[in-house]
Amino acid sequence: MATPSPQFERFEDRFPIDVFVVSPNLKLRQEIQEKLGLPRWNLLHADGGAEALELMRKKGTDDGVLLLDPMLHDLEPNEFQGIVRNRFPNAQVLVLNPQTGQLLVGSASPTPVSRRLADIINFPGPVRTSPLPSVVSEKPRSRTEDSAKLRNMIGDSPAMQRIYKLTRMVATRDTTVLITGESGTGKELVAQEIHLLSPRRNEPFIVVNCSAIPETLLEAELFGYTKGSFTGAVQSRIGRIHAAHRGTLFLDEIGDLPLSLQSKILRFLEQGEVQRIGGNDNLKVDVRVVAATNADLKKRVAQQQLRDDLYFRLAVFPIHLPPLRDRLSDLPEMAYAFVSKFHPGVSLTPESLRVLEQHNWPGNVRELRNVIERATVLVGSGHEINPEHIIL
Repeated sequence: MATPSPQFERFEDRFPIDVFVVSPNLKLRQEIQEKLGLPRWNLLHADGGAEALELMRKKGTDDGVLLLDPMLHDLEPNEFQGIVRNRFPNAQVLVLNPQTGQLLVGSASPTPVSRRLADIINFPGPVRTSPLPSVVSEKPRSRTEDSAKLRNMIGDSPAMQRIYKLTRMVATRDTTVLITGESGTGKELVAQEIHLLSPRRNEPFIVVNCSAIPETLLEAELFGYTKGSFTGAVQSRIGRIHAAHRGTLFLDEIGDLPLSLQSKILRFLEQGEVQRIGGNDNLKVDVRVVAATNADLKKRVAQQQLRDDLYFRLAVFPIHLPPLRDRLSDLPEMAYAFVSKFHPGVSLTPESLRVLEQHNWPGNVRELRNVIERATVLVGSGHEINPEHIIL
């Protein structure tokens, strides 16, 4: 077991310690108040993440302990913890089980303070040692705002921190972005974050899956058409590019775009104009484009399946998402986040976590999500996900 850092040794010895109970559940807060009715704990209550952050700011606390109910009404738990690490790098965040009120203590070298709190809050039951994501940090670290986690994205590995930073850097501009990575790595999540962090956040976010729409219909879907331009065109209609005016257009699976449409897409990217099927007018549009693919576009260019000028126009700012097998250090955090999403009252045993870590994950994060959702169903009325519930 790792020796607690000198900072936390001093921290444990300096009483009273500020403990912030962050939960919308008044009954849960009252129960913890009763258990921690000791002079060494200075208890403060907040019913949401924003209130807790303001309370810490006013209190001037830099190294308190936050007991976090993951069922916050205003902030995602991962987002809240990222803000805490950034603003209060010496604070500890410990997560409560909202169903049982017990403290979930990370198995990775818990500090003396977290163990002592668990002994009190979880009494008379045993101290739980399931490794919950970001529950406790043995070595508090500062993090710049650029590399803080994005909404709905999980992972603290260097590869993911780089993605967070690149996403924030490009979001405020109108630069075309090409997101690459295997299927299931979360390319659409990055596209959504680029839109939500941009000045266009209040405008449309339009998604077009270039591989899901038949080639015969894709041109009409993208560019629209005029009344009578083909059989069945009983009225004029704008396309999805025009529908994204002033907002963001996400072209998913751009590597599957038919050659017959690539010149029209290139013209739209270069001129900011679209021409509907059967129409003569070029309609000006103000659209920011984010594209994504799981294909090797350079190989597609070499095979003459993709125009090289279109490739260079799309790949102005590339962001590559690594496969899950290359960032397995993020897996425990993702697994616990999915367990909390699908069945908050259930924990994941260390044996089950080892089974997950030994898998190659060809389907990446999407596969992990499905495996965890299936396990939360198979566990039934039980309280622990065991290896027999993990079907790969």
